[in-house]
Amino acid sequence: MVDDGARRVTVVLLRHGPAEDRDPTRWPEDRDRPLSTRGTSQTRRAARGLIGLLDGVDHLASGPAARSQRTAEIVGQAVRPARRVATWPELDIDRPAPPILARVRRELAVHETAVLVGHDPVLSELIGLALTGEGAAVARLTKAGAAALEFPAAVRPGSGRLLWLLTRKQLAELRD
Repeated sequence: MVDDGARRVTVVLLRHGPAEDRDPTRWPEDRDRPLSTRGTSQTRRAARGLIGLLDGVDHLASGPAARSQRTAEIVGQAVRPARRVATWPELDIDRPAPPILARVRRELAVHETAVLVGHDPVLSELIGLALTGEGAAVARLTKAGAAALEFPAAVRPGSGRLLWLLTRKQLAELRD
């Protein structure tokens, strides 16, 4: 991304990769459900493409669910230098979008880039909140799909711009 001197903050929203099918006998708590073997492989490919789009990653955060954590770990391994994953409860399953944006405002400094890994529908609602000021989904992320938002002046509802929105297949194609 080009630095034109603006006071921008970049936030990449990444939906967790493809997970195992719901099975209450194996995972009584849905948040414990992991990525599938195939989903792990697909997420690795998408992560390599994602990292190729970014000038760097200053912050890497995930919700506490196993599939989000593993997705973020894969991204953290693809970044050079490797990044550790911070756990943000705001990115947990079924959380509202406004507290995520508030945390971004508190945590990120000017010219920083964050990759946030979580779930839909909240990530889609966060895109709507960032772009329009309302938490209505204006786009839908595929599993291991991502969207890049830029906040040119201040991180607040309605002040964001959508830079790109890509599926995991599109991200994977970028890695080559």
